Amino acid sequence: MEPLTIGLLSAVLFLILLVLGMQVAFAGMAAGLMGLWMLKGFGTAADSIGYLTHGLSTSYGLSVIPLFVLMGYLAYYAGLTEDIYDVVRDWIGHLTGGLAMATTAGCAIFGACSGVSTAAAAVFAKVAIPEMDRYGYDRRLSAGVVAASGTLAALIPPSALIIVYAILVEQSVGKLLIAGIIPGIISAFIYMMMIYTRVRLNPSLGRALPPVPWKKRLISLSRIIAVPIIFIVVIGGLYTGVFTPTEAGAVGAFSMLIVALAMRRLTWSKFKDCLLEAGRTTVMIFVIIIGVLIFMRILALSGGTIAFIQWTSALPVPRLVILLGFLSLYVVLGMFLTATSMLILTCPLIVPVVIALGYNPIWFGIIAIKMCEICLITPPIGLNVYVVRSVLRDMPVEEIFRGAIPFFFMDILTVAVLIAFPQITLFLPGLMLGD
Repeated sequence: MEPLTIGLLSAVLFLILLVLGMQVAFAGMAAGLMGLWMLKGFGTAADSIGYLTHGLSTSYGLSVIPLFVLMGYLAYYAGLTEDIYDVVRDWIGHLTGGLAMATTAGCAIFGACSGVSTAAAAVFAKVAIPEMDRYGYDRRLSAGVVAASGTLAALIPPSALIIVYAILVEQSVGKLLIAGIIPGIISAFIYMMMIYTRVRLNPSLGRALPPVPWKKRLISLSRIIAVPIIFIVVIGGLYTGVFTPTEAGAVGAFSMLIVALAMRRLTWSKFKDCLLEAGRTTVMIFVIIIGVLIFMRILALSGGTIAFIQWTSALPVPRLVILLGFLSLYVVLGMFLTATSMLILTCPLIVPVVIALGYNPIWFGIIAIKMCEICLITPPIGLNVYVVRSVLRDMPVEEIFRGAIPFFFMDILTVAVLIAFPQITLFLPGLMLGD
C-alpha cells in the first residue's frame, strides 16, 4: 500500500474515533499506532512511540508548563481572585455597566498570574455573579461576561496555550508570551466597551454602584500589589533576557508561593489540592501533546503533511483567503474539541503553510490562541460555559451560551484588528533584548 494512502487511512480512523466520542489524545495514539504499524511494522512503531513519549516527557523546554500552571493555581487557592475583583469593583463599579466591566478587568488581571481560564471562570462566577445579581444585572449578561472574560487568561501571559504553541512550532517561548500582552489588553478593552455601550443603550441590564471614596480606592490597591510586582519581575525578566522561560516560570511559581504563605490563606489542605490540580492539568496537556504528535508522526512519514502544505500553498487564491479559511476551521473545530486539543492538532499542519505564505509565525500564534479562546464559549463544548453552569445551577446552559454570543462577535472583531494591524502583536517582541 502506498505510504500516502496509509496516512489518509490513519486520518480517516482518527476522525471516526473523534466522532465516536474518544478523547483526542487517545484517538491520536490509536490512529498513529495503526498507521506506523502498517508503514514500518509493529516493532518499529512501538519503538518510535516510546522514543517520542520519553523525549517529550523529559524535555527541559516543556518544564515551563507545570511551573506556570502551578503559579496560576497558587494564585487561585490563595484567594487573589476575590481581592482582584473587590479592588477593580471599587475603582470602576460606579460606571455604566461597571460591575460587568470589573469582571472583565478582574479576569484580565488574574490572567497576569495564571494561564488557567477555567479557574478564572469558576472563581469569578462565584464572586462576581452574586454581586451583579444584587444590583439587578441581567443574568445573561452576568453569565456571559464571566464565561467570556475567563478566556483572557489563555492570551495574557503567562499562558499554557502560548507555551504549547511555541514548543509545537519551535518558536521563542519568551517572544510569544510577550506578544500576547497588547492583544490581551485590547481584547479586554473591546469587551468592556461593548458592555458599556449595551448597558448605556439599555439601562435595565444593570445599575451602577455608588462611587467609592478615592482614599478607599487607593488603600485597596495594597491588597493586590503583589500581582503587578510578580508580573513585572517574570515578564520583565523574559523581556530583557535575564530569565529563560523555564527560569521565569520557576521565579513566578516561587514568588506566588511566598505571597500565598504571607497572606496566611494557603492551608496545608489547600496546598495539597493546589498541587493535585496543577498535576492533573499538566498531565492532561502532556497526554494530549503526546497523543496528537504520534498521529502527526504518521502523517509526516507518509508524506501527508508535505502534500497538504504543497497543495494549500499552491491554491490560486490570495493568501488572505487561505488564512481566513484556517481561522474558520478553528471556529468549526472549537465546537467539538477543547482549546488545547485543537491547537495541538492543527499547528503542525497549518503553521508550515502560514510560514510558506509569508506570515509571521509569532503573529499567527497569537491569532490562533485568540481563536482557541472562542471555542471556550461556543456550543456544544464551551468549557467555560459549563464551568459557569456548575455555579448557576438554576440557569439553563442554553441561556449562558446566549449570554456569551455578543462576546463571540467581539472576539471576531479583535481577530480582525490583529490581522489588519500585525504590529500590534509584533511590536513588543521586536524590542526584546533576549530570547
